[in-house]
Amino acid sequence: MFQAFKEWFWLERFWLPPTIKWSDLEDHDGLIFVKPSHLYMTIPCAFLLLIIRYFFEKFIAIPVAKAFGIQKPVRKIIPNTILENFFKDSTRPLQTDIYGLAKKCNLTERQVERWFRRRRNQERPCRLKKFQEVCWRFAFYLMLTVAGIAFLYDKPWAYDLWKVWNGYPRQPLLPSQYWYYMLEMSFYWSLTFSLSSDVKRKDFVANVVHHLAALSLMSFSWCANYIRSGTLVMIVHDVADIWLESAKMFSYAGWKKTCNILFLIFTAVFFITRFIIFPFWLLHCTLIMPLYYLEPFFSYIFLNLQLLILQALHFYWGYLILKMIKKNILQKKFKDVRSDDEEEEEEEDDEEEEEEVTKGKERGCLKNGLGTNRHLIPNGQHGH
Repeated sequence: MFQAFKEWFWLERFWLPPTIKWSDLEDHDGLIFVKPSHLYMTIPCAFLLLIIRYFFEKFIAIPVAKAFGIQKPVRKIIPNTILENFFKDSTRPLQTDIYGLAKKCNLTERQVERWFRRRRNQERPCRLKKFQEVCWRFAFYLMLTVAGIAFLYDKPWAYDLWKVWNGYPRQPLLPSQYWYYMLEMSFYWSLTFSLSSDVKRKDFVANVVHHLAALSLMSFSWCANYIRSGTLVMIVHDVADIWLESAKMFSYAGWKKTCNILFLIFTAVFFITRFIIFPFWLLHCTLIMPLYYLEPFFSYIFLNLQLLILQALHFYWGYLILKMIKKNILQKKFKDVRSDDEEEEEEEDDEEEEEEVTKGKERGCLKNGLGTNRHLIPNGQHGH
């Protein structure tokens, strides 16, 4: 049964233009052609990247974070069995619950609210972990971009898109194309494998769809020998991502002006590559140009369907970017709209602690007969 499914799955009419056979893509005269079995290497390479990432984050990202002044916060809360037991059932108690818990624990309602806020923050990833993740992605996107430029700068189809289809599908595989695909696919597999342990974002589902769509698109383009157009799609996407990750790094480091400049550069590059180059050059290359050489066939339709899904995701992320810019202009503060509100709550805690310290000092001064400005108070004037 499996053999029958395999034979059906690899039917030439699903993958190749009419009149073309798999035998036409066999290695000959020193020319090597793509084979689906090549993609098996991306899985062990992905696990190798996870190992490299672990050491990168430990020995490079953390020292860089410390150089920026980012430290792992020490979140201490007073142990409370009653509140802890309630927290296991509900992390956000209602006002009536807070009132009852305050009575049971002999605390004020404000102290109970603060305990739950700090307890929730213990469950959230700290800024150092976020910095480690974006530092790794920045480094790898930078490497992919440099590799893509090095692999494509001397290729004629990078400058004349009509040459993408010259001789298709009898186009031999170049070593640079092989390594570019292996690096890109291994990286996306590693990102997919680490989604469960990475910081959860508001666009988690969109990220899962994006990674799987990217892997599906790259795998399909490899098997159907759409390598030339595939490498162009990859470089167009990689070149914008380095600016986003670098902006996040400086955001977590507190360098707001640098972050805003980098984010504006990212926005410009994103909209140019995703809304001009990709639809008007690359989609035109894959959707319109092949029809001058070939009749429509299944893999042509399936390839462009995936590219259109990718373009739909571009619109979604474009919406998030515009939302972020609007927030940045109104609040004068860069914040990744996909992140949780950990930093805001930490700032609230800090403000409350400062307020309590100030009040404590004021009470101490009053007990010692001093005003809040540490001047003596005449007897009997405390209430004024």
